[in-house]
Amino acid sequence: MSDGGAPAPQLAGGKRIADALGAAKAEGRAALMPYLMAGYPDHETSLAVADAYVEGGADLIELGIPFSDPLADGPVVHAAATKALRGGATLESTLEVCASVSERIPVVAMGYANMILARGPERFASLLAEAGAVGAIVPDLPPEEGGEITAALREAGLAIIPLVAPNTPPERRARICGGAEGFVYLVSDTRTTGERKVMPEGLADLVRATQRDASVPVAVGFGIGTPEQAAEVGSVADGVIIGSRLVRAVGEADSAASAASVVSKFLAGCRSAS
Repeated sequence: MSDGGAPAPQLAGGKRIADALGAAKAEGRAALMPYLMAGYPDHETSLAVADAYVEGGADLIELGIPFSDPLADGPVVHAAATKALRGGATLESTLEVCASVSERIPVVAMGYANMILARGPERFASLLAEAGAVGAIVPDLPPEEGGEITAALREAGLAIIPLVAPNTPPERRARICGGAEGFVYLVSDTRTTGERKVMPEGLADLVRATQRDASVPVAVGFGIGTPEQAAEVGSVADGVIIGSRLVRAVGEADSAASAASVVSKFLAGCRSAS
């Protein structure tokens, strides 16, 4: 993640993201960007769901790396991470999921700083790149503290996706957006991930303000749980990220095939509603 200032030269990962989101925009819609928790409820289902996302019309996949203390995630995603870890999920098995689809769709890995530091930033970045990932989201890594992690990811050609939230001061938001790569991840509200009955009041104005600050697309995540909400957010944002709703659907399915079918139908509904 850049620490702001002049836009950084476009990385290979950032270009692929730009191409995917640009293609969606050319079709007159926001990009559909589903989240997948690797290894949940098991590795076989993860592979099936990733494939279903591709076949169901996703434009980019956010791939969660299971972690024991996911501070940005609400109960659904947290429980999924815990179950995945108990089932033996690792960074390596997560990257197998990435590699299974990364030639067909851009994959952005989502993980926390401790897991990167434990593996070593250069090794972590190298593994992501070898699996075909195009970028990374590190929610507990402020841009100002990116240091060796940011340097290693950029050296590997990976875009570092910055997050901004409703409580990000405008001056700081502008600084973050000014140096953003790939896209800006706009968190819809200040709570952890999870489905909401209604999207926050004022979200559209916040999206527009963030778009004015950024030279890359702005995608909104947190809270989107229905095709109608996806359409509402997609009417103003450049991308729509759907997490907990899909993770819940996967957990409620009784087989890998059933999970794949359910998420595919949900994505089709989102595409129809947009």
